[in-house]
Amino acid sequence: MTRKIALLLFPRFQVLDLVATTVFEVANELKGEACYEVALLSEHGGAVSSSSGVPVLTQAFGGHSFDTVLVAGAMEQIVSTPGFVGFLRAASALSRRTASICTGAFLLAEAGLLDGRRATTHWCQARDLQRMYPKVKVEEDRIYIHDGRVWTSAGMTACIDLCLAMVEADHGAELAKAVARKMVVYHRRSGGQSQFSALLELEPKSDRIQVALTYAKSNLRKPLSVDELADAAHLSRRQFSRTFRMETGQSPARAVEGLRVEAARALIEAGGHAIDVVARETGFADPERMRRAFLRAYGQPPQAIKRAARGQA
Repeated sequence: MTRKIALLLFPRFQVLDLVATTVFEVANELKGEACYEVALLSEHGGAVSSSSGVPVLTQAFGGHSFDTVLVAGAMEQIVSTPGFVGFLRAASALSRRTASICTGAFLLAEAGLLDGRRATTHWCQARDLQRMYPKVKVEEDRIYIHDGRVWTSAGMTACIDLCLAMVEADHGAELAKAVARKMVVYHRRSGGQSQFSALLELEPKSDRIQVALTYAKSNLRKPLSVDELADAAHLSRRQFSRTFRMETGQSPARAVEGLRVEAARALIEAGGHAIDVVARETGFADPERMRRAFLRAYGQPPQAIKRAARGQA
């Protein structure tokens, strides 16, 4: 069965969102059949220019029904039209699945498709979405969210995670993994994963501190004492501690805990791992220590995050 997907574009859309079509293209190639058929649509058809000036040829909105209606996002505030919102509302009513990339969530919200639902968007626009559409349950720090038949994603490359999740839902995890490998991307980040990376937030300024953090992230099961990290950075313990705090604003112990919590949450949301196994694999001495770290980082224990991930699945 071929699933028809409509990607709705508008003037000054973000051209990176077109990479979503590649996920479905590669799925077709690896499956050896036309699993997906993607159509690029716009209100008036013809060439539609992205915010970078690259024009894309589209078809005009029509009466066709689609399995999935996917709305692109933009780098700036989207100016909607009654024609666009009306078609989105009508097409969504006939589709099995409706989704948005990045700030495309604003168009879904304007069409009333997010009322009472959990949703996400690019982190820098999330609070505006919540303010403008109070009926939406905005979760600003999520890669993507699947609430019933409506899917929303964060910005930029999160569209890849969103579409990989759709492929997994349609054809299973093995095909989604194969598509990710073909595209040379990390296999689908879980929807609940943070839009922020612990390593990026630390922003070390020197190569030596970066090397120590990379070593820590790759060896979370080890004790990762200050001496061990200092050795990885080829610095004395005293010089390492002073330089680390100066460059990152955190102590080495606090930074390592952040890396462990991030890795533990990813394992929990991936499913199939008991809490004590996750604690062991990510270097926490015991589940209780991991629980306290989760409360500090997320305000809730690992069990609550596991239940939420199970509910989303």
